[in-house]
Amino acid sequence: MKTPTFTSRRSPVYSRRGIVATSQPLATAAGIEILSKGGNAADAAVAAAAALNVTEPTSTGIGGDMFALYFDSRTKGVTALNGSGRAPSALTIDRLKSEGLFAESLPPFHAHTVTVPGACAGWCDLIEKHGSRSMSEILAPAIRLADEGFPVAPLTSYFWSRGADRQLKSALNGSELTIDGRAPKAGEIFRNPGLAKTLSVVAEKNAEGFYQGQIAESIVGVIKEAGGCLSADDLASHVSTWETPLSVGYRGLRVYECPPNGQGITALIALNLLEGFDLAKLDSLSPEKMHLMIEAMRLAFADAKWYVSDPAFSKIPMDELLSKEYANERRKLINMQHATLDFLRGTPVSSSNTVYLSVVDGFGNACSFINSNYMGFGTGMAPKGWGFTLQNRGHNFNLDENHPNALAPRKRPYHTIIPAMVTRPIVRAERSASAVEAQVIGESLYASYGVMGGFMQPQGHVQVLSALADNGHDPQSALDLPRFCIDVDEAGGRVAIEEGTPKETMDALQKMGHPLYEVSGYERALFGRGQVILRDDKSGVLCAGSDMRADGCAGSV
Repeated sequence: MKTPTFTSRRSPVYSRRGIVATSQPLATAAGIEILSKGGNAADAAVAAAAALNVTEPTSTGIGGDMFALYFDSRTKGVTALNGSGRAPSALTIDRLKSEGLFAESLPPFHAHTVTVPGACAGWCDLIEKHGSRSMSEILAPAIRLADEGFPVAPLTSYFWSRGADRQLKSALNGSELTIDGRAPKAGEIFRNPGLAKTLSVVAEKNAEGFYQGQIAESIVGVIKEAGGCLSADDLASHVSTWETPLSVGYRGLRVYECPPNGQGITALIALNLLEGFDLAKLDSLSPEKMHLMIEAMRLAFADAKWYVSDPAFSKIPMDELLSKEYANERRKLINMQHATLDFLRGTPVSSSNTVYLSVVDGFGNACSFINSNYMGFGTGMAPKGWGFTLQNRGHNFNLDENHPNALAPRKRPYHTIIPAMVTRPIVRAERSASAVEAQVIGESLYASYGVMGGFMQPQGHVQVLSALADNGHDPQSALDLPRFCIDVDEAGGRVAIEEGTPKETMDALQKMGHPLYEVSGYERALFGRGQVILRDDKSGVLCAGSDMRADGCAGSV
């Protein structure tokens, strides 16, 4: 397959009746189908997510996890859903030591990295709280795609081939996600009757059909055969959680993220830091702006890599980390002329391959939705006959017993997948005898957006939002801009710079001390693949963009 050059130009998509933006055209079509039948943003988001399970199993699946933010146009409020799973009840650090698996981290594709798949429960809980259609109607497009087959998209084919070589060829039953051991070629039809069967069970029985019964038995069986210890009770006792979202103000907007165990707080910490600089005066790809953004992200990750964990197991000082006072102190550490490669975490004082999709319906509701297997096909292990692989999110646990993110039974790991939502204040003029005062009486939707891709995600959230809010880009041009990605797991934190970044900018950043390397071609997937939908407050017109680094598109009703 010829290496893509990404030279095509996309226009933003406009609509008044609803938009779905995903990384696969057939998944976008599935969401549009549900909106066209009267469904709302929650219904369409789950329909699109299920279709992505079929068309892009290289990135997502019902064997993984999900998170969502939902803006309700009636209440003007944002709710957060944590659909991530927990570690097996029998898995401990002592067990890893006794089995000779104790190291800095778990082997990435070992059965012990399988946490309870939270996606299915998350879909059902989202529909129960915010949806308007039955699961059978919502899952019908995905079941049809899996049963009848679909032509595989080009970039998906490429990454499917990598996953086939890396995981599927050696994982138990991984061959079920191949054609005679190989990945499907671009344009080749792929059928997945096993996944059609799985989705049909969920359509009939909801989450109970997944976490109990034949599917659950098959999940437990394949994990046990592979040397893992996840049990039937671990599956049957799983629950999603509705959380209070975290938020910060930025340029007159309010930016929402899901709280830990997700890493969305990383983006919010960075935005707090960047708010102290006048980025609107700097060009999007200038070395001055990129330097400030890189340094803000380094500071944010210094905190997040320590503090982000399961709040049910450790106290996380979220309010303090997101305070403007803390940001003011941490901002002083940024050297305007030189890179700092060894920021330490602060001490606030008390006072991942993935798919992301976005839907805004004609009623003004919005769903920012993310679903993932992690590392492509996750472990690559498939419950026999059911057409999906199991995630390996447990790889993100820390094996230092004193770390907040240390592995423990029934604990959720540090999670990379994060959706985002942005609102603007609704202001009403209040007249008094002496003056006219502006009073905030609520919030309206500004944007439903996200950028998928492991530890790139908060970096993508910050870069895309700044392009929108600071530099006035439309959704498509904001997504088209070249990005940077800090390697947060490498000492010294090398910075990947995307092809298309001006040479003068790269030269200037290197002189400032940033260790850079350029990335092009298929490897541009490193920089994530995003979707953005903006809403005009006066006209209600929606404007969307879909990342050119993926096969997908934004579609309108």
